[in-house]
Amino acid sequence: MVDGRITIDGRVAKLGDQVAGRERVCVDGRLIKLSPDQSRTEHQHLAYYKNAEPRAANDNPDSEPLLDLPRPRHGRWIDAGALDPNSSGLIILTTDGELAFRLTRPATVVEREYAVRVLGEPSPEQLRELELGVEIDEGVARLASIEHAGGAANNRWYHVVLREGRHRELRAALGAVGLAVSRVIRVRFGSIELGKLRRGASRPLDREEVDGLYALAGLAPPKPNHERRATTSVGTRGRPQAARGSKARGRR
Repeated sequence: MVDGRITIDGRVAKLGDQVAGRERVCVDGRLIKLSPDQSRTEHQHLAYYKNAEPRAANDNPDSEPLLDLPRPRHGRWIDAGALDPNSSGLIILTTDGELAFRLTRPATVVEREYAVRVLGEPSPEQLRELELGVEIDEGVARLASIEHAGGAANNRWYHVVLREGRHRELRAALGAVGLAVSRVIRVRFGSIELGKLRRGASRPLDREEVDGLYALAGLAPPKPNHERRATTSVGTRGRPQAARGSKARGRR
């Protein structure tokens, strides 16, 4: 756009101008053909059941896991809420970098629910302390709720709700009151539930789930392609980098 190199229907383009694919776009006077994929891009969003065991390309136990995912139509998958390598369950993947960035900001409140298996039976005092808040390395960790969900003897299950997503916060909080955690499974992220999704499997989010994610992030929900006229931006910057979390690869 500098020095009028890009034009749209004969006028000089400005930063942020958008086209629907029917306009005449030229660079240095040369016509640029817009394919349907270029002019009608819609982001994709997946729910994925992550295994606890990292499957890395080498034997380094600190390597981040590689997820076996369908190849996105455009862009790349970005983890909108990472799980540590020792935890399993629901993660949300999106090709919308702005959405992922907003959902992973500390200021964004997203309820995350976990099924947690602990060794032994927590005392009423321990449970009360967890709900009031306990000191961990990153500050005070407070569980929004913790409810018994079955089990007996040395293996008892609890459903725990957090409203923050700090690294290993749940394990650190339970450890701070003397509870040993043997398993953590995320079963809900916002209003999206793990449900009957199998380990290692993924499913596209439905329209209601997508709209809910954008609402949590403080963004306007995207319109379906048939309702969108201007979807290709001229001169926009690159999408934000993925938040720290699981790396994703497309299935070849």
